[in-house]
Amino acid sequence: MVRLVSADAVSADAAFLIIMQKRVPQVVISILFIGLLLVPLALRKFGDGAKDKTAAIGARESISRHGFQLKEVARESGVEFVHQAPRLDPKLDPIMPQVASMGAGVAICDFDRDGWQDFYVTNSGEKSRNKLYRNTRNGKFEDVALKLGVADLNASDGVSMGAIWGDCDNDGWEDLFVYKWGRPRLLRNNAGKSFTDITQQANLPSWINANSAVWFDFDRDSKLDLFIGGYYAPDVDLWHLKTTRIMPDSLEYAKNGSRKYLLRNKGGGRFEDVTAQMGMDTKHWALAAVAADLRGTGYPDLFVANDYGVAELFANQNGRGFKEIGKQSGVGVAPKSGMNASVGDVLNQGKFAIYATNISEEGVLLQGNNLWMPSGGEGNDVRYQNMARGMGVELGGWSFGAQFGDLNNDGQLDLYLTNGYISADKAKNYWYDYSKVSGGNSSIIGDASNWPAMNGRSLSGYQPKRVWMSDGAGRFSDVAQAVGVEDRHDGRAVAMADFWNRGVLDVVVANQRGPLLLYKNTVAPANKWIEFELQGSKCNGGAIGAQVRLFWKSAQGTPSQQVQEVSGGSGFCAQNGRRLHFGLGKSQVDKAVVRWPSGATQTIIAPKAETIHRLKEPSAT
Repeated sequence: MVRLVSADAVSADAAFLIIMQKRVPQVVISILFIGLLLVPLALRKFGDGAKDKTAAIGARESISRHGFQLKEVARESGVEFVHQAPRLDPKLDPIMPQVASMGAGVAICDFDRDGWQDFYVTNSGEKSRNKLYRNTRNGKFEDVALKLGVADLNASDGVSMGAIWGDCDNDGWEDLFVYKWGRPRLLRNNAGKSFTDITQQANLPSWINANSAVWFDFDRDSKLDLFIGGYYAPDVDLWHLKTTRIMPDSLEYAKNGSRKYLLRNKGGGRFEDVTAQMGMDTKHWALAAVAADLRGTGYPDLFVANDYGVAELFANQNGRGFKEIGKQSGVGVAPKSGMNASVGDVLNQGKFAIYATNISEEGVLLQGNNLWMPSGGEGNDVRYQNMARGMGVELGGWSFGAQFGDLNNDGQLDLYLTNGYISADKAKNYWYDYSKVSGGNSSIIGDASNWPAMNGRSLSGYQPKRVWMSDGAGRFSDVAQAVGVEDRHDGRAVAMADFWNRGVLDVVVANQRGPLLLYKNTVAPANKWIEFELQGSKCNGGAIGAQVRLFWKSAQGTPSQQVQEVSGGSGFCAQNGRRLHFGLGKSQVDKAVVRWPSGATQTIIAPKAETIHRLKEPSAT
């Protein structure tokens, strides 16, 4: 029988041994003393073993019930990163946790073209370093940012918010654009061996307080163009304020936000500002954007999620400009706090839905997230209906980044959501003071000096994440805790990729003032998969904007399809891996139809399942 030994008991026994030293040989005393010390260690070891056994049982049960299990493996994979927030002008100190609450971005890309997905993560503290984690193909990652010249971007001209990869010079290597509260940076990829800063020659704006950016070829001239969404007005230097009147002048219809930037790629490493010319000269507090062919025209449209206002949907007019159709389409009717923009074919109908996140705090503010499902119309008359409540993905706390992906390979897209705003003192809440300010007029709301000091209080902090699993019939259920997602950090960016080339989607999450999390996915082996990695020849090299439409029959013979598009950025400050991943369940694939941005199409009959298909755009149409 083992007796549990407390620290006090150990001290008492030790004293007893001192008394007995004259009667018992010293060697016996030493053995007894060491034994007493080892009892707690043995019990701890036994406890750890029990925990491991329980975790193993939990994983097996999760895979059996839900088809997958996520295990957080950042540290054991060589990823050790904690996001730092900036220290802005001291005039903002009373509400610094609010103002400095953005950043923490992640962008995935195989930057060295070795067939394994790498990722870049942004930091936001002054003089902090961003990191580029190269996949070493043995289950580990190594940070090569400093070695390759993409680490020190937060030294003197602002701090990083996020990043996106895109082959803007069509040399076959993905270049890196880092958007900041400050001077943006464009870095050319030198064949995966180093990066060169080409910001100056690219003719980029000198200062943008940006929180979103997307690569897309809006005019289909085979050169990637760049959209940047501003947040604070461009004349605001958050480190050297001329005035404290920098906050939104309304929490619903703010008109003092930043402009947008649509930069057309002229070739030769240079861009030109065509924002007004193309019809995007509106001012909002943009937090997220995604580009995709939402209307089936062959040209990418642009959805922008705005904080303190309505969302915008810019319909591409065949590359000659954009028409904002948010209100008439339904997506831009009610003002909310838009913080995410992602798309997915959630009902396997061959059409994209749009997911935008907002704020939901029970008893205080219930904006609810939006799942905009296409409901009819075409061209500029396309219409959407918000189905978030009916499909079970409306309430997600103070929601930030979200991405669609088939996490259990059953042929249905699931949805991973990050959330949590400011996690500070658990016993103190800022919501009351926040609501007092929000009820004021524009002169009160717009001046940071009128906002009550936070004094270490939380605001929608310590929130449980959501992993919504699709049932294939139009409903999602939250299985986060059951599948291993238990963190309560203040989540910002989330992105997905098959990091270990196993045919499953893994997940990386960037947290504000928190650690980077890497979730390795384990999927029920009976569920099959297929992946497509595309390379452009006539279109842009990374094939951003290319679509793969997969057709299959279920085990019961029911026909189905799903469309996915290569994206130049989505979610909140995030970019998924370039490779397109389809779960198949137990279905057989009939064909895959690739539509390249150039307009060329390519059909593959009965492509082999459980295979990464690497396709290059045909040189002939």
